[in-house]
Amino acid sequence: MSELLRYDIVGSFLRPEALKEARAAFEKGEIDQAALREVEDREIKTLIEKQVENGLKSITDGEFRRSWWHLDFFWGLNGVETVKDEGGFEFDAVQSRIETARLSGPISGDNHPFVADFKFLLAYTPEGIEARQTVPAPARLFSELTRKENIEATRKYYETDDALIDAIADAYQTVIEDLYEAGLKTIQFDDTTWGRLVGDQTEINGKNGDQQEKERLKQLFKDVNNRAIERLPKDLRVQTHICRGNYRSTWFASGAYDSVATPLFDQENVDAYLLEYDSDRSGGFEPLQYVSDDKQVVLGLITSKDGELEDIDEVIKRIKEASQYIPLDRLALSTQCGFASTEEGNNLTEAQQWAKIRLVKSIAEEVWPEKVKG
Repeated sequence: MSELLRYDIVGSFLRPEALKEARAAFEKGEIDQAALREVEDREIKTLIEKQVENGLKSITDGEFRRSWWHLDFFWGLNGVETVKDEGGFEFDAVQSRIETARLSGPISGDNHPFVADFKFLLAYTPEGIEARQTVPAPARLFSELTRKENIEATRKYYETDDALIDAIADAYQTVIEDLYEAGLKTIQFDDTTWGRLVGDQTEINGKNGDQQEKERLKQLFKDVNNRAIERLPKDLRVQTHICRGNYRSTWFASGAYDSVATPLFDQENVDAYLLEYDSDRSGGFEPLQYVSDDKQVVLGLITSKDGELEDIDEVIKRIKEASQYIPLDRLALSTQCGFASTEEGNNLTEAQQWAKIRLVKSIAEEVWPEKVKG
């Protein structure tokens, strides 16, 4: 088992005002791509410094070059096009922007732009600090390409789900192998597909609460995620973050992990899970008993959806409750999700964002005093 950081983040950070202004200017045609990237570079360097100053040992570029946590990665694959007038999701009391990813040809992962982005992050990451890459899970791409507005285009190139799964897995392996060659040691899959399966109210492929469809998709999501990481280098750490939606501090699904614990916790071949656990929408800790013995769990007990700091004693109490189902030595603590899964960001300030991270670190130092790095 690889060593586990006792405190962590999910990956995205609130976009600084200068970056927001530059992106808006780019969209209006007032600056070019090179000028936008110059601002991105500067703000990412500053973010690296802030992450290290606040005690993080595994850092990201904050997803500062993205508009979405998932679509930008999909759009960077060959054979995938941007669609601006369809898609989106209905969150709690708010509709997301209307965009999606659709096939325009066979999928491949050659020359993905995220590789160059990672090289930039790694070049400015201090010694002793890990540079991590976050990407949407392969299952999330499958889900996007089989949405009712996209399925017709998908079937032009892949007549069956099995063929589509093979293509997605091959494309992901290409990207991940290129990232590994660039120096990557930890890849993180961000995965909302399981979150959609846990809620009875969630519409899936046009079917509302269809249990047979959910059972089929559980196996399919597990298979495509596992296929994408098979034959990868043994020293590459793979972790996954499970979420029920994070758009402008809102969510799109509720439900405990019980119904997806198998095959998610016992059959998905990752090293660690970062699990949303900041509210009763995620249910109890009982499903953690199904996590395979060689895997680790990072408890997302600190919400990223607002700036109010959690009660330290209550968080420690919940960690101890979780340890009834999985040993404390295999647990860690993090925020429940990123602070800005999309460029709009959640409803808190940058100061509150960093206060949340310091809170995570301080609690971890109390729970695991001899094992917290740094």
